[in-house]
Amino acid sequence: MKLALLLVAAPLMAATTAATIVGPVKPLSFRLDVMPVFFRAGCNSGACHGAAAGKDGFHLSLFGYDPAGDYWRLTQQMVGRRIDLAAPEQSLLLHKALGAVPHSGGRRFQADSESYQTLVRWIREGAPGDAPGVPQVTGIALTPDKVVFSGKSKPQPLQVVAKYSDGSSRVVNRLALYFSNNKSTADIDAQGNVTAGKRGDTFVFARFARYTVGAEIMVLPPGRFAWPKTPVNNYIDELVDAKLRKLKIAPSGLASDEEYLRRVFFDLIGLPPGPEEYAQFLGDHSKDKRARLVDALLERDEFADLWAARWAETLKVRSDNNSAFGTDRKAAYAYYQWIRDEMKRDAPLDEFVRAQVAGTGSNLRNPPVNLYTMLPQGQYDAKAVAQDVAQVFTGVRVQCAQCHNHPFDRWTQDDYYGFVSFFTGVKRKVASEAREFYIYDDPAAPPAKHLLDGHPVPARFLGGDAPDVKGADPRVALAAWLTAKDNALFRQNLANRIWAVFFGRGIVEPVDDVRVSNPPSNRELIEEMGRRLAAYNFDAKRLIRDICGSRTYQLAAEPNATNRDDADLFSHQRLRRLRADVLLDAISQVTATPSTFAETPGGMRAVELYEGGRRANSYFLKTFGLCARDSVNASETRLEPTLAQALHLLNGDTVESKLARSPLVERALKAGRTPEEIVNDLYIRALSRKPSQAERKKMLALVTDPKDRKAYDDIFWALLNSTEFEFNH
Repeated sequence: MKLALLLVAAPLMAATTAATIVGPVKPLSFRLDVMPVFFRAGCNSGACHGAAAGKDGFHLSLFGYDPAGDYWRLTQQMVGRRIDLAAPEQSLLLHKALGAVPHSGGRRFQADSESYQTLVRWIREGAPGDAPGVPQVTGIALTPDKVVFSGKSKPQPLQVVAKYSDGSSRVVNRLALYFSNNKSTADIDAQGNVTAGKRGDTFVFARFARYTVGAEIMVLPPGRFAWPKTPVNNYIDELVDAKLRKLKIAPSGLASDEEYLRRVFFDLIGLPPGPEEYAQFLGDHSKDKRARLVDALLERDEFADLWAARWAETLKVRSDNNSAFGTDRKAAYAYYQWIRDEMKRDAPLDEFVRAQVAGTGSNLRNPPVNLYTMLPQGQYDAKAVAQDVAQVFTGVRVQCAQCHNHPFDRWTQDDYYGFVSFFTGVKRKVASEAREFYIYDDPAAPPAKHLLDGHPVPARFLGGDAPDVKGADPRVALAAWLTAKDNALFRQNLANRIWAVFFGRGIVEPVDDVRVSNPPSNRELIEEMGRRLAAYNFDAKRLIRDICGSRTYQLAAEPNATNRDDADLFSHQRLRRLRADVLLDAISQVTATPSTFAETPGGMRAVELYEGGRRANSYFLKTFGLCARDSVNASETRLEPTLAQALHLLNGDTVESKLARSPLVERALKAGRTPEEIVNDLYIRALSRKPSQAERKKMLALVTDPKDRKAYDDIFWALLNSTEFEFNH
């Protein structure tokens, strides 16, 4: 009997009695017909029997990653309880699903449904298992993969087709699960019909077996739209504008010179421009002054400081002297200093990554090997290292596939343990000095063992082949594959992380959660940026020049009527809260009062703290969310405002003490500057702009005595507590 008959057996039986079927019907398959029913009904979801401990005494593997185990638990674990071969309709499995007996999951389907008919027929046939060689699902397709709604459009049906290892295919609309990334823009029902909501761009997804695929849904507003004639500076503008034009979204206007000056200073060196830099830039009327400013900032030491701080957070640079195997402060400092030197010399990012992934030798004399020391309590764990390497350098969170196949991506347990096997041979040998040890690879070390049955899983690239690493350090092969120019995961991840610095969010957001069910907001843009970065030989500064030189980056933060609700298409600049260390450094520079930190030389800026705020004993840095460096998650750097932050700025000792020690106002008074000149200077220092006429009038009204410093300090205090000061825009 051909497989085609098997694949249509369930739908055929739902509409036809046994007496009307002509010719023999092949028995149902547990994997192909029964398990999809559990999947569709939600029985093997994480909230039900697919939970790690099961539910109500019955356990199924999450989304069916262990078919053999599911079959045994269903038919053999408690023989005669869950299925009744003598009276199939009386099976507890069916009574629970119909809600005929108490069931915490409630009714899952009706007695006249296709799902019920499939299960009862399978039990009637003796609840058989599958013979060896049963076809496996190799992928699914969702068509159409792009839908555009305009005006009052009818629901659009999508079709899900599963492909099998024997070359056959099957429409599985009634067995797939569906979800939407943004229901307010587009929703999808249980049959795969998409309905439009408000204007926007989103994705809907279908999941079947272990595969998830998406379709892009665009919802256009009614009425006519005229695209504004705006200049295009480079390929970034072309690709961003192409998406905006399709959605009838007009970009905002250009940022002023004052806005651009402040924005690019904070993004590139983590400091606001000073009065001299402000005057020089505003007085320059050449057409290329913005590009020249970017070039100048990229060569400053503060650029290396800021980007070293970002990488040090991502790589968890910190010491742990409480563990016998922990990283010593000397090693942590060496690691940080190496990172900063790499940023200073504009090291190609592929070299930067390769030196760490394939690193061997002393943690003190070859700092990149400290990638293998930045672990909780310092204990080496191949799984933890594999997860961190994947998340940092590809943006993929493979840890979801450790205990089961990834529920919303293509990664399986085989992928997970194959990737872990690159690191199972890493060993650490303590040197004669307690602070020093050596990282090396033991080629005789066995690969990782699969969680289900303990079989060894050879090292294998994510989504790729298994290299021949017999007798060699597998990390060398991994580093070569990872940093190859044709590795889209690597190049797009780095491009996306760089992009997010300048826009407050990635094209894929979060930047370290790349998966099928979290697609990029502009696929063409991230692909092109990844290609460009590779073509630039992974020179990050060249890509940064592209970004800062684009009109997209130079757009104003103020939205217009068409782009007010645009959260991720980059039609205007986002308001971005300054990170804790940058904000503290800004307060210090604006007030001309350097900060002091425990166990550090005087005059050091917050972004130069090689362990972040871990040893700085700074209430400010902790309160404002500086990364604790306990994990590689991008969310560890917290930017959301809190009540504690507002209260500290208003009443805490940071702003008050710096204002009290600031020499600026006293110096201006001694120089005989007028109240208007002093107010102008304070605005330029704090906000990189002059006050408006209304602001100037209000501020000058507070200065009842032109020589009274207190009035100016109050004005200074108000500016430092303003939302405008705390945000980049």
